[in-house]
Amino acid sequence: DYMRTAAAKGASSYAMLVHHALKNAGVPILTVIGISFAYLIGGVVLTETVFNIPGIGRLVVDAINNRDYPIIQSVLILTSGLYVLINLTVDLAYTLVDPRIRY
Repeated sequence: DYMRTAAAKGASSYAMLVHHALKNAGVPILTVIGISFAYLIGGVVLTETVFNIPGIGRLVVDAINNRDYPIIQSVLILTSGLYVLINLTVDLAYTLVDPRIRY
């Protein structure tokens, strides 16, 4: 309805897109971007193991195989903290995209 109202007011199609459509479409786009980062964090272990690339994912796999619990705990805390930080950043970015959202 808001797009039809903007068209009835005589707004150009560019103004309708920028001022009305993108404002409402920004929040779901940010949500998908945040979820994509979560999948990237989870995919690191598989990618580094399959392609034998040294990194944090490979470190976790080696630590699990060697039963090195302090390394497993520290990597899990690090990745969960990174996940929380990404979600916090996405939630704070909601207020920049849509001013109707306030915290």
